[in-house]
Amino acid sequence: MLGMSDSSQALIVEFPPETPGRLMTDIPFVERSGLELLHAERGRCVLRLPFEPNINHVGMVYAGALFTVAEVPGGVLFGSAFDLSRFYPIVGDLNIRFSKPARSAVIVDARMTDAEIERVTAELEDVGKAKWVLEQELVDTAGVVVATTSATYFGLAF
Repeated sequence: MLGMSDSSQALIVEFPPETPGRLMTDIPFVERSGLELLHAERGRCVLRLPFEPNINHVGMVYAGALFTVAEVPGGVLFGSAFDLSRFYPIVGDLNIRFSKPARSAVIVDARMTDAEIERVTAELEDVGKAKWVLEQELVDTAGVVVATTSATYFGLAF
């Protein structure tokens, strides 16, 4: 099928639509979108944006909701790997390229390699700030890539 990659197919096999998630409630806007955390570990998180209530005026997932599911993983990844009592994440920019209308829930599998975590850790410890780039695919429940994103995040010392 057009728009499917091996990684997006594997993601749907690993996290089929009936996989239970935990509603993300730390940020009220995100909570209202129904964004769910399906998996989190050091350097990896998987999030799912439900189709409802995120439908726009033409029956597909609203672009702003897709932006939300693309932006939040940077913070989740940061929390999985860094000391949140000393450092916090902030997004600097996020570019999104829409490739297909999303007419179902959308899943993202965000990752940071161990090498990237170690580099960011060293910069945070040395200068109190660090920058990293997160590239992602947003996929629908059939495994079709509906958007790709590239975001720049910063970790900063309190």
